[in-house]
Amino acid sequence: MAQIRLEHNIWLLVADGEKALLLRNEGDPRYPNLEVVREMHDENPPTREQGTDTPGRYLDAANVHKSGFDETDWHRIEKERFAEEIADRLYHLAHRRRFEKIILVAPPLVLGALRKALHKEVSDRVAGEVPKTLTKHSVWEIERVLTKE
Repeated sequence: MAQIRLEHNIWLLVADGEKALLLRNEGDPRYPNLEVVREMHDENPPTREQGTDTPGRYLDAANVHKSGFDETDWHRIEKERFAEEIADRLYHLAHRRRFEKIILVAPPLVLGALRKALHKEVSDRVAGEVPKTLTKHSVWEIERVLTKE
């Protein structure tokens, strides 16, 4: 993984499919002091709790066999929708010049959805990406993990 530098006033987005933290480094690169700017939550129960219908079936015209459709993964779809919501929030913050640089920290699935949804104004300010899930860590643990890398 590429070395990231937590400069003074750099922002971090620490997100997964259900929670997002926007942090700002009030310290310096050697001794970061991350402060929470905003916290976002999204209710995203497992697919089994979101969809109760069985997947549809279709009759193949050439044969007498019936085939089934794949079940819709509502949980994954909601993670991607939440990533789009985060990207929209980042666009509004960048448009108001609230941050100059940002580091994205998220699991690979969410990071990919974020990359697709980011506006050019935000993607030009991305200083680095970390493909990890750190939302369940405390802020000081996030500082420790990111400075250790």
